[in-house]
Amino acid sequence: MEKEDTLKTYIKEETIRRIFADVFDEPTIMALHKTAKKGYFDVLQFVISTGKEAHVYLATDKAGNPRAVKIYKIRTSDFKNMERYIKGDFRFKHSRRTKKDTVFTWAKKEFKNLSLAISAKASAPLPIYVSENILVMEFIGEDGLPAKTLKETRPEKKDIESYYMQTIDFIAQVFFEKELIHADLSEYNILVRGEKLVFIDMGQSVLSSHPNAKEFFERDVTNMANYFSKHGLDTSFEKMLSEIRSKKSKYKKPQKG
Repeated sequence: MEKEDTLKTYIKEETIRRIFADVFDEPTIMALHKTAKKGYFDVLQFVISTGKEAHVYLATDKAGNPRAVKIYKIRTSDFKNMERYIKGDFRFKHSRRTKKDTVFTWAKKEFKNLSLAISAKASAPLPIYVSENILVMEFIGEDGLPAKTLKETRPEKKDIESYYMQTIDFIAQVFFEKELIHADLSEYNILVRGEKLVFIDMGQSVLSSHPNAKEFFERDVTNMANYFSKHGLDTSFEKMLSEIRSKKSKYKKPQKG
């Protein structure tokens, strides 16, 4: 199937199709084709979000169910930054270091990290499928409209207090249950779905065994303590860290003797 014919099959809107062709190379388009042929989506509707490393599209399957399709860029991604989070992660110690393989590893890494978060019963998108630089996930939103990020909302005080506790729970759940650290946690990487937060963008997330785990963990707590402090809560890095640690007995599984 020719490149243009492939895009016409999966992207109905001409403007979006043209933008897609300008941003993504032919191997990406063929990877998208293979993913669609396996039934993980039918049509890409529109862009949900754009970034240096990836674009996320709303897609629907043949039954009309929404999906989020994240497509990582091979030509323009920050490979040196990606390697900082991949190197030292024993799960990917045999990964090749070409640009293409780094992006493919990043996609697999986000799939694995989201899977760990879900297995800890943390609030994150359900990963559905990954292949090459294509990741298919649960769509977070309603009636085809994506949920806003925490940064895009103006929460009231009662909401802020709830969001604070949800954030503490998320950090504690993934860390104490799965030894996982988000490593890029901020109001930009949290979606607001009704009264609940959903934590996203976990490609960079690392295990506690990573050489920079302490730095990344403390940065996450600092970012979120600063956010909540600016929104009127009496908190700080030290206070938030203490509240996270207080959740250890709730989430830490007992060691088998």
